[in-house]
Amino acid sequence: MKKYTIQDSPFVVPTDDGKTIKEHFGLATDGNSQISIAHMVAPPGWSEPFQTPEFDEYTFIIKGKKQFIIEDETIVLEAGQSIKVNKNTRLQYSNPFTEPCEYLAICLPAFSIDSVNREDQ
Repeated sequence: MKKYTIQDSPFVVPTDDGKTIKEHFGLATDGNSQISIAHMVAPPGWSEPFQTPEFDEYTFIIKGKKQFIIEDETIVLEAGQSIKVNKNTRLQYSNPFTEPCEYLAICLPAFSIDSVNREDQ
């Protein structure tokens, strides 16, 4: 029995905002409730409503820039930078810039839509 798993067919999460989400490991892909690992591309002008996730989220920027509003502080990360946002923290993600932002997101425990707690726009 193999002691590893190669993921070459990630689950593509359907979106209606132009953002590409490919979950490599997590609830949607392999049923793992402990961790989600997703490769994402946020197009220019993209944003999400404020939310308070019930999971820790780690983000690593591969290309471009991504804006975070965490509580009342605005933070912009660029390629090569990373951040951990603790669970139960109010935040908003966006890409108000002219170039796409490519990044990896890791959620502990795994991302589920029920654990995001998004605010109405």
